[in-house]
Amino acid sequence: MGKEYHSTINLYGGGNPGLQAGEEPLRLLFCSDIISKMWRAYVFRLAPTRGQARRLNECLRDHRRLYNAALEHRRTAWQRARAPISYTSQASELTEIRADDSEQARWSYSSQQATLRRLDGAFRAFFRRVKHGERPGYPRFKGRDRFDSVLWPVDGDGCGWQREPGRVYLQGIGHVKVRQHRALEGVIKTLQVTREGRAWSVVLSCDEVPKCPLPPSGYSVGLDLGVARFATLTDGIVIDNPRHLAASRAELTEAQQRLSRAKRTSHNSRRARARVAAIHRTIRRQRADFHHKVARALVRDYDVIAVEDLRITNMTHSARGTLEEPGTNVAAKSGLNRSILDAGWGQFLGILASKAEEAGREIRIVDPRHTSVTCLECGGRMARPRQDTVICATHGAFDADLVGAWNVATRAGLGSRQVEHASS
Repeated sequence: MGKEYHSTINLYGGGNPGLQAGEEPLRLLFCSDIISKMWRAYVFRLAPTRGQARRLNECLRDHRRLYNAALEHRRTAWQRARAPISYTSQASELTEIRADDSEQARWSYSSQQATLRRLDGAFRAFFRRVKHGERPGYPRFKGRDRFDSVLWPVDGDGCGWQREPGRVYLQGIGHVKVRQHRALEGVIKTLQVTREGRAWSVVLSCDEVPKCPLPPSGYSVGLDLGVARFATLTDGIVIDNPRHLAASRAELTEAQQRLSRAKRTSHNSRRARARVAAIHRTIRRQRADFHHKVARALVRDYDVIAVEDLRITNMTHSARGTLEEPGTNVAAKSGLNRSILDAGWGQFLGILASKAEEAGREIRIVDPRHTSVTCLECGGRMARPRQDTVICATHGAFDADLVGAWNVATRAGLGSRQVEHASS
């Protein structure tokens, strides 16, 4: 435990400011007959006045200062006395901090507690990574551009959602107009305000949201995700990969070059950084829109959807290696990693699961190993001379993605069939 150490959070003193094949598949069952309610998050754009926008920025600034001061407190206590500092001990100092600092006293006590819990969560994740031998990633001090959200953990405690006027009340900021583009259902649990560039949004986490089950379609499908093609279905449908990052590559490269040439901390640098961030936001929104549309179509047309249990983090590890054992084909692996992340498989599967839950559909997750190179007719391992073609020594050539989709469906217990031979 180390020596006894007494210290307090210093807001302004020192520190950086800134399944094997054939086994029963894993199953996720979403059925309206079992659970009629679910959890949902609603995101609405805010339309603050100039004064409210200024106070929103001040709210972010003061919560960031609290986060950084609490981080410095923990770090100093450990460096000097090997004394661990808990969330409870730091939260107990909030009353004194608010009494001594009128800037901090403006904001909701519960939102400041949530900021301290955010830091505590970062440390818990750090210790978990250390325990499992992963790259530790010690919690960082947050600069102005790295702290863009504040959480109110309870609706009605320092915040309040007003359904009829279309406004949200935030302590210290006022009643902010909300552009509510859809109906809100369920019971509001938490409220979070986020900043993206100059735009502000509110995220409402709601529980007990009623489901909207769709009528049965009578069809099931296996899904093979890829890079050359975004997805291939067992019924032969191919969904092209839009490659949003690659499509904006030239524009993004030019903006990044402008940023690299600009003098740091200058007005040109801030404008160039904002431009790069805006391009990334556009790419992210295009990708999310594509994922939502594809997921909605799949959930509408199929009762059961089989997908692979992809380990995307492992698939996108760098091939650089070490000084003692340098990697090979580093450039090719880097390009593959970029394409995988551009496709956004993880985000898509999350959206698909969410929409399936809402519609009462079933998602089955299977072992992804060798799905594209296992022959459907004899079960043997096939050669893959090209990305889109696999060849069985006995049964000839097949479309690799279609073979993958049918192997996914077979492992999920959706039946099997013979795939037509690929044209030479």
